[in-house]
Formats: sequence, C-alpha cells, structure tokens
Amino acid sequence: MSNALSNLNDWFSGAPMRITTILVIAVIVKVVATRAITRSMNKLIAKTDKGDANRAGERARTIGALLKSTVNSLTLIVAGAMILDQLGFNLGPLLTSAGVVGVALGLGAQTIVRDILSGLSMLIEDQYGVGDRVQLLEVSGVVVNVGMRITTLRDDAGVLWYLRNGEILKVGNYSQ
Repeated sequence: MSNALSNLNDWFSGAPMRITTILVIAVIVKVVATRAITRSMNKLIAKTDKGDANRAGERARTIGALLKSTVNSLTLIVAGAMILDQLGFNLGPLLTSAGVVGVALGLGAQTIVRDILSGLSMLIEDQYGVGDRVQLLEVSGVVVNVGMRITTLRDDAGVLWYLRNGEILKVGNYSQ
C-alpha cells in the first residue's frame, strides 16, 4: 500500500505538477501583458488632443488589439510546446513539420500577410482614420472602419465598400 502511494506521489509531483506550474505561469504572463497593453493604450489616448481623440483612440485600440492577440498566441504556443514536452512528446519532428506547413501556408497566404502589413504601416503612418473623407483606389467616400486587413468606406451613393489594405496603393485624404 505504501509503495503504491509512494509511486502515486512521485508521479503527481512529476509531470502533473510541472504542467500545472506551466499553466499558472502562462495565465500570469497573459494577464500581466494584457493589463500592461491596456494601460499603455489608455495613456496614449489620454495624451492626445481633444479634437484628435477619436482618431488616436481608434488607432490605439487597433494596435492594442493586435498586441494582445500576439501575446495570447505566443503564450499559448510556448505553453503548449512545454506541456507536450512534459508529456513525453518528441518536439523535433513536430517542429519540423510545423515549419514545412508554415512555409506552405505562408506561400498560400501571401495576400493576407501583405494586407496585414499594409494595414499596420497605414496605422503607424496615420494616413487616414475613421471619419476622414478619402479617395482609395477608384472609390471616394467617408472611412467607416479601419482594420488591420480591410478598410471599410461609404461612398456618396451610400454603398459600403470593403477594400483590402494590401491593394490600396494611393491614398487621397481630403480631411488632412
């Protein structure tokens, strides 16, 4: 009986305890990083002028959402790999196949990556924001929403246009 309890105690203090520790640390990292990002974005919004608060607020919210998503994804991937290692999985072949799949997806998802990178640079450069009257491609109207991948524009006829950020090569901003 004591041998079985000793074996059970050894097993529980091994992998399950380390997995629990990994999960607790991952949750702490996620919560701390999310709070830091939220506080930073709120400070950025508070420092802006009153007339520009809507535009800066939209930019800060978009960038904050991107940062939070990145932190959550990285935390999940690292914690998952560490847990798989504790369960005895050989991560070498898994990482190799993930690399091959990543290259294949990267080649197939070039337009999505280009749209996101264009959206990020557009936000950083502050080319246009929500409420601005702009001309993008052949469409002229008021910006309704600015996202990392798609910009939404309402033209004078009331048509709502969804434009991929990677295809927007010229921007005419009547509001700036």
